[in-house]
Amino acid sequence: MFDMGFGTTGAGFADAAGDGLESMYQEVILDAARNPHGKTHFESTDELAQAELQEESQESAGNTKSAEITLNNAHESCVAAGENSALGQSHQFNPTCGDEVTMRVELSRSANNDETPIVSSIKWDGHGCSISQASLSMMVDLVEGKSVDEALRLDALFHKLMESRGEGFENEEDEDALEDAMVLQGVSRYPMRIKCALLAWEGLKDSIAKAMKEL
Repeated sequence: MFDMGFGTTGAGFADAAGDGLESMYQEVILDAARNPHGKTHFESTDELAQAELQEESQESAGNTKSAEITLNNAHESCVAAGENSALGQSHQFNPTCGDEVTMRVELSRSANNDETPIVSSIKWDGHGCSISQASLSMMVDLVEGKSVDEALRLDALFHKLMESRGEGFENEEDEDALEDAMVLQGVSRYPMRIKCALLAWEGLKDSIAKAMKEL
């Protein structure tokens, strides 16, 4: 069973809208957490961890050059991207809830480089409460295929939602822009759970920044 992240009762969205709306929001979040979009398993992440351990072992034995080659090869397997594209990787951890994610975002642009880069792919590997997993899945659906400028605008908008203390937005345009992610509005009433919802977006922003340096 998924942990809704609000404690043993799973409460947290109750308001004047009533139990029916609360149940609907919870079901949307649980469904997204059960079937997360963009989730994969990074075998190269394991290879990198093993390479780092090997580096430490070889350095302690005085074989520094061999250790550097091993680690560089592992890093290359993690960040390889196609022509006119670049990968950025970010690792995020929320100690409050134990949520953890490694995210890889691929940016691409046209051959003549005259367009704003596009977020062509978002993949992630990790674990956590249903709020963090649902937020990751919704973020992938919302951002993949968008321009970097639009992705960062949506990131700022979601942060604004998490600062609303459950009140949401004053205009429908902002609500429409976030699509299904608006069901996480109730999370903003609980400071301890905001970090769960923001994990995905912090990983996105960091990954984009790293990829932009390589593009």
